[in-house]
Amino acid sequence: MKKTSVKKTTTAKKRTNVRPVASKSTIKNEKAKPCFNPWSLSIYVYWFIILFFIAATFYILGRSHNTHSTTSNVEITEEVLLQSADFYKNAQQKLKEGDIETALTDLTAAVDAGAASAEVYVLRGEAYMQSGDYRNALADFDAALEKDPQNALAYYDRSILYSRLEDYTAALNDINNALAANTVNPVALLQMRDLYAKRGQLNLWVKNWEGAVADYTNSLARPEGSVNPSVYAERAEAYTALGNYAGAIEDYQSAIRVISEQIQGAPTMEERESLSSNAMSYFEKSAALNLNLGNVDAARSDLESSYTIAVALKDTETVERLQRLIAELASPVEVDMTVQETVVTPDAEPVQETVPEQQQEVQTPAPSVEPDVQDAAVSEEVVSEPVTETMAE
Repeated sequence: MKKTSVKKTTTAKKRTNVRPVASKSTIKNEKAKPCFNPWSLSIYVYWFIILFFIAATFYILGRSHNTHSTTSNVEITEEVLLQSADFYKNAQQKLKEGDIETALTDLTAAVDAGAASAEVYVLRGEAYMQSGDYRNALADFDAALEKDPQNALAYYDRSILYSRLEDYTAALNDINNALAANTVNPVALLQMRDLYAKRGQLNLWVKNWEGAVADYTNSLARPEGSVNPSVYAERAEAYTALGNYAGAIEDYQSAIRVISEQIQGAPTMEERESLSSNAMSYFEKSAALNLNLGNVDAARSDLESSYTIAVALKDTETVERLQRLIAELASPVEVDMTVQETVVTPDAEPVQETVPEQQQEVQTPAPSVEPDVQDAAVSEEVVSEPVTETMAE
């Protein structure tokens, strides 16, 4: 009996000493239990904010692009294009009539319609330039060239604008671009003859005499269009500066001959008076050159021709001055008719600056160039038309 009791006690002691062992599933659950880390949560929040802003940015850009495309598609319709073309034609007509304000209104409406072409900007730039608003004119010529970088007319008009602003370097650069563009893509409103003449005028202003002579010669050699007498007269100025008096005299006589042909077809009395006044001036300059070369008889003949025109124009002051010069030539007293370098300035540009079809429709007959000129006959032709009391400037 004692043995049995001892065994039971031992078993009980063993049971009390045994430590409970956790099951495998319990151990796994305890190891997998996460610990809270605030820094991990911050990183997730930051990334969420960044992604949100990126998505919002793309959404806004997409909306603006779609809105712009939709607006453009709505505005630039066939109706808008036709309306813009109507504004452009009306503005052309208004400019020819001298109504610059209405022309600007029509052209601005064409621009605001959203379908303005480079030609619209060019014409509005010309209107601004006529009104003296050079800043807006320059902005429109720049806008035209942004739309069409090879627009010869925009380069030509901007060259005129720069010359008025006395930026002759920029003006020469633009006229060179106009020549290059018009060679590749000819514009009906521009002729190479006019472009060469304009560059010759710019070279004359910067006293590049050789360049001026070369450009005027190229202009006169072109077959298209009609000869402008001022091209001969301005080349004569360049020849005078170079000391080529004989060439200058020949050019003045050629200019007078062209005037005698143009004056017969001049549509208005004002234009005939202006042409006659120019011829009178050319005769007097030719007389000064002949006198410097010792050709006294030729100088007297030129002065008499100039005097005849002055009488017809009833220019009393010029008549009295020429009478004194002619009397001095007849006397043994030496006549003071020194050749002066009278270079044409930008304030009195004889070369037509603007496009004829856009600003005036006066067309002169194309004369045939002949080297021999009869002074007396030319003089009679110049004054053959009746003139009024006032003399056109």
